[in-house]
Amino acid sequence: MRHADITSVNPRGASEETSGQDNLDYYGVKASEEMAKTDLERMKKYYDMIKEVADEWNVDPYLIAGIISRESRAGNALVNGWGDNNNAFGLMQVDKRYHTPKGKWNSRSHLDQATEILVDFIDEIKKMYPKWSGGKQLRGALAAYNKGPNSVRKAVYEGRDIDYYTTCQDYSSDVMARAQWYRSQDVSWWSCVIS
Repeated sequence: MRHADITSVNPRGASEETSGQDNLDYYGVKASEEMAKTDLERMKKYYDMIKEVADEWNVDPYLIAGIISRESRAGNALVNGWGDNNNAFGLMQVDKRYHTPKGKWNSRSHLDQATEILVDFIDEIKKMYPKWSGGKQLRGALAAYNKGPNSVRKAVYEGRDIDYYTTCQDYSSDVMARAQWYRSQDVSWWSCVIS
């Protein structure tokens, strides 16, 4: 993969607030894994598109699945394709305040646009913090995907965790834990794009 190995990160997983969305009485990696598992059957509808987009952008398909699980619960949390008080669109929640959403909420063009946004943040964080490990850069890019690169810069400047200014203060860690769980399932339809 061109963009960091997701297994190189040791995530904390979901916060208590995030896990509470599923009425779980625990949090951390176990909660992230349970939420990813809950979304698995819905995720299967998007297998082919995820694989194509991951291959095109040279990113780990499990990372895309982790974002889809966190952002929209594989579409289950959306109303007519919209979430976040009608500000964010699609499976990966492209924010209309910063981007013009493309395609239908569950289309390949949507996944393509959202993944391009992610890759742009990966490249930006790499330039901002070239001495960080690939895994830390990837976490920074995920935090930026959620709240913008200035949130990462501010957290770092203040000596806080990368996720400090993200939703529920756990975005990158939760997404990484979900992505790692999807990878652990050894889903055969992704095997051709995993090296």
